[in-house]
Amino acid sequence: MAEEVDVVVIGLGPGGEDAAGRLAEAGLSVVAVESRLVGGECPYYACVPTKMMVRAAGLLAEGARVPGMAGEASVRADWAPVAARIRDEATDDWDDKVAADRLTGKGARLVRGHGRITGPREVTVDGRVFQARRGIVLNTGTSPAAPPIDGLAGTPYWTNREAVQATEPPASLLVLGGGVVGAEMAQVFSRFGSRVTIVEAGDRLLANEEPESSALLRDVFEREGIGVRTGVGATGVSYENGEFTLRLGEESIVGDRLLVATGRRPNLRGLGLDAVGLDENARDVPVDGHMRAADGVWAIGDITGMGAFTHVSMYQAAIAVRDILGEEGPPAVYRAVPRVTFTDPEIGSVGLTEAQAREQNLPIRTAVSPIPESTRGWIHKTGNDGLIKLVENTEWGTLVGATAAGPSGGEVLGFLAVAVHTETPTASLREMIYAYPTFHRAIEPALTALAAKTSGT
Repeated sequence: MAEEVDVVVIGLGPGGEDAAGRLAEAGLSVVAVESRLVGGECPYYACVPTKMMVRAAGLLAEGARVPGMAGEASVRADWAPVAARIRDEATDDWDDKVAADRLTGKGARLVRGHGRITGPREVTVDGRVFQARRGIVLNTGTSPAAPPIDGLAGTPYWTNREAVQATEPPASLLVLGGGVVGAEMAQVFSRFGSRVTIVEAGDRLLANEEPESSALLRDVFEREGIGVRTGVGATGVSYENGEFTLRLGEESIVGDRLLVATGRRPNLRGLGLDAVGLDENARDVPVDGHMRAADGVWAIGDITGMGAFTHVSMYQAAIAVRDILGEEGPPAVYRAVPRVTFTDPEIGSVGLTEAQAREQNLPIRTAVSPIPESTRGWIHKTGNDGLIKLVENTEWGTLVGATAAGPSGGEVLGFLAVAVHTETPTASLREMIYAYPTFHRAIEPALTALAAKTSGT
């Protein structure tokens, strides 16, 4: 017989864990279902451990910048403390006991296993049936996706998960994919001594960002000795005697390890979405402004297609919880979703890129202000690569998108995200006082350049 509860949450990534905990604290009976680790990808294989890797690689780069700026320094890379910190501080050796105890401590019941929707408001977990009086919350996330390249299947290639668990850097690394994961990992391992080549089928790195950001990052990578191959697709892979061979048409390149970072797929197969009128073969689960996907079903996180970011998942979780509890609150608004690529320089972006704005036929003008030309960039000197780019809707007189690339680019982005979200008039932004000398002060000349331009230029 089915056990009656108030809510079943399937998938305990950051948003699912948060939603389950909030609902339980509100007094509902909550069953939280997870087949892997409570907390999802972020704390074990993505956001947290990878940023520990980035931090360590950044320290090596800063040490190498001492000569000519502050004396002399000798830097020797050692991966051991990085691996230890990821194992001991970030992941507890990939054990989720702390997260599980945190969840159950809030009153939710954790059920290990694969949850499947088997009827309206009904979830079955390895033979156990739960009837959810209020409904079901889906937060099943995504998994690394490997392209159908001849010979790839069956080889011991890395995804982000294996890269994070590495106990030492490889002598050489081939990175397939020039998106966020590929770019961050390429620079990290290069700074720890790996000979790295990054291969991207598209015409530039970070294809979803501004082309100025792509060009900036490529220039930095090539100066650091990272091989960058764009506009070329992999046609085959082989693995023999501990070495990968990646075929690029008539050419081949060789490496000790191959990191496949070509995207992710939603974890929808086998979820039983057809039982509630949804398509498990779809790319994502459509939701309304209150995260409702179907009668008695809410979906949050990566599977909604609104951005594969922890902060989006947490934002959506709060909205879904309010709706389930019958509380008033604003619907989701995505005009100012921030995102950061944690390379050096950091690439922080919010809202629409220039290309996206033009695709929507918005009347826009743009301006770019180079960080090195700002006073803080000049003071910073080595490692000061960066830029500010603004995208303004000339009809509204507000920013619809912005990029802050450079030292602390993700932090500078905070100012721009507020401007986009609140639709602050650019005229008001130009009237502000900007602290001197700061990196964010580079926003001021970009605003001045915007004012001097005509629509559509």
